[in-house]
Amino acid sequence: MEEKIYFKNSRGNSLCGILSNPTSNRNKPIIILCHGLSSSKEGRTASGLQEVLNGQNISTFRFDFFGHGESEGKIEDITISEAVDDILSAIAFLKERGYSKIGLVGSSFGGIGSIVVASRSNDIYVLALKSPVSNYQELEIAKMGEEGIKIWKETGYTEFDIGDGEILKINYTFFEDSRNNNGYEAAKKIKVPTLIVHGDADDVVPVKQSEKIAKLIENCRLEILQGVDHDYSRREDFERVLNLISEFIIENSY
Repeated sequence: MEEKIYFKNSRGNSLCGILSNPTSNRNKPIIILCHGLSSSKEGRTASGLQEVLNGQNISTFRFDFFGHGESEGKIEDITISEAVDDILSAIAFLKERGYSKIGLVGSSFGGIGSIVVASRSNDIYVLALKSPVSNYQELEIAKMGEEGIKIWKETGYTEFDIGDGEILKINYTFFEDSRNNNGYEAAKKIKVPTLIVHGDADDVVPVKQSEKIAKLIENCRLEILQGVDHDYSRREDFERVLNLISEFIIENSY
């Protein structure tokens, strides 16, 4: 059974999520599904995992980050700290609803948010990451160069081509905030079972980030998929990542 939910983050912004609960037993697991930058709760990863996990009697909660989908805010104002606050607010909301066994799945941008949350929260029992960003500062400097970062700062914003002619505007506050959200440092504090799946042909987030962070997480399994891009464009690759994540969650849920 699906239920559309509106809840608040710590700043009072309204966020929208879909609670899909195949069981009335709230002591059973529920997994929060965190999408990537410029995506939404309606993305195929969140929807696909909902279907698979619900079929195994595991509830899910997929929601839109601030500035995305049906949630309040402007996407250009998004930061990692905002994503972290949104996830923590989702956890608090679910706990108020009576759920106690809460897991996290984060994709790309949702991955760094989930990494930071898992390093701070005692309410998470399992963590799965799909092609996560582990360090945005490292990523943006490599892509834009020091001169590009300087121009970003002077202009106050930058624009990214995210495909299909769509341009994403992101304020410089995103880069400034990334200094305070280093996934490599956060990783050292994560104690829950963790899975990272990453394609070695990813030209958006280098697989070397996941190779590095996997060594820093105490209980981590890294699956590197050969010839797979960031979007898991081939159907068989996408099905494989859904299976790897869902099987890992099931293994660590009962």
